[in-house]
Amino acid sequence: MLRKPLLVAAVAAAAVLGAAYFAIAGGDLSEATLVTATGRHPIEVELATTPDTRATGLMNRESMPAGQGMLFDFDESRPVAMWMKNTLIPLDMLFIDETGTVATIKTNAQPLSLDTIPSGVPVRYVLELNGGAAARYGVAKGDRLEHEIIPSP
Repeated sequence: MLRKPLLVAAVAAAAVLGAAYFAIAGGDLSEATLVTATGRHPIEVELATTPDTRATGLMNRESMPAGQGMLFDFDESRPVAMWMKNTLIPLDMLFIDETGTVATIKTNAQPLSLDTIPSGVPVRYVLELNGGAAARYGVAKGDRLEHEIIPSP
């Protein structure tokens, strides 16, 4: 009878430890919401808003907890190209315009690849998620990301 409460406690502890690891490995987390046809999906994001944090991104991290990601802010709308150099986990990249609208989606970018991944259009933000997360959230071009750094429409 004690197995279920112990399992719940173990899962909760793992979630807390995962969030703590991500915060220690990177920066502080803040709340974002990905709005898709399947609903509103809360995501904890680490911000990459300086040249150094944008250059480093998620490099050299062996994992990222589910429900988390990294939000890059490039300060202005422009064509952006990302790469996976020294990135050890597959990532989905959502290229997002200045209004928070998803303009381009790249799924399952290959770890350690030196190939550039272009936005294709001018964007201001990029949201990196674990590979496969975009499909789980049902993300499509035209969906929206809400976060305190993105102006409301």
